[in-house]
Amino acid sequence: MARLDDLSEREARILDAIIQLYVENAEPAGSQAVVARSRLGVSAATVRNTMGDLEARGYLYHTHTSSGRVPTDLAYRVYVDRLMRHAPPSSRERERIESEVSGLTTGGGAIEEILRRAAQVLGVLTQELGVAVAPALDAAILERLELVRVSSERLLVVLTLQSGFVRTIFLEVPSAVAAEAVEHVARILNERLAGLPLGEIRASVGERLRDADGTGKAAALLNVFVAQREDVFDAEPDGGGLVLGSAQPLADQPEFASNGRMRDLLELTERRDLLRTAFEAHRRRGLTITIGTENDDPKLAEFTLVTASYRRGELAGVVGVLGPTRMPYDKIIGLVDHTSRLVEGLLT
Repeated sequence: MARLDDLSEREARILDAIIQLYVENAEPAGSQAVVARSRLGVSAATVRNTMGDLEARGYLYHTHTSSGRVPTDLAYRVYVDRLMRHAPPSSRERERIESEVSGLTTGGGAIEEILRRAAQVLGVLTQELGVAVAPALDAAILERLELVRVSSERLLVVLTLQSGFVRTIFLEVPSAVAAEAVEHVARILNERLAGLPLGEIRASVGERLRDADGTGKAAALLNVFVAQREDVFDAEPDGGGLVLGSAQPLADQPEFASNGRMRDLLELTERRDLLRTAFEAHRRRGLTITIGTENDDPKLAEFTLVTASYRRGELAGVVGVLGPTRMPYDKIIGLVDHTSRLVEGLLT
């Protein structure tokens, strides 16, 4: 963690002013603008000297085309940890988030839609890429299982979990199964499996159904559940559990004005495995800000991840945003934190 006591009061206020100016304008901050913003009552020459010292210590850099300075990842870290004044979401922003997300708690499977809406509204309000990660479901408890005949040789399996998730899968059966046999098998499955975690069911379903009272078509159908247990009782949410909002707000940022940077951004949004790994790393870590080169993957070296975990019992997931390191941290952190607490409240 960067240490504020390495900076004098003047250096801290000048660094704070430079960061705010760069976040607002996406242009290197010049000494005159810093004088006006910092209100230190010192000359532009003094500010330039201080900026030179901060650059030498790794807090700033300047481009060849401008005499102004740009914050480094280290500067943003100092800002987030010690300089930033938090800006809680406005009442209008809170109402927008709650109206988008809170009205979706009725009906099975609401959590997946809640996360989709949470990612979408975070993207709109922050102008970054909204992201949500659903909980891994190995520890999710099966509440009940339903079998719905779609055709004579096809069933819809509906798994209702205590966490609020509803998982569905189509199951092909080898030959026509009578309605009575389907009802009988559903009863056996609920008697033997309800109340168990999905991970335990996958590992032990064969043993638990070994002496089940099933003959003929019912026995054949029970064998299908044993043979296809990895698919039926899969604990991985659809799409790997990663939900992305629209990339358009992020694409409108000045950082992606060039065709090359835009291509890099589009490629990144296609790398769901990379994004899932990055966000899942924060699944149980509360509120987290990972800036630029602090990210493990070099492809994220120019991005910041602001994440907040939510949980219910043993299940935990993440909501957050991804954007360039130049972002209004004070506003975004409050929006992400509020959204995660709202999602967690809906789960409980």
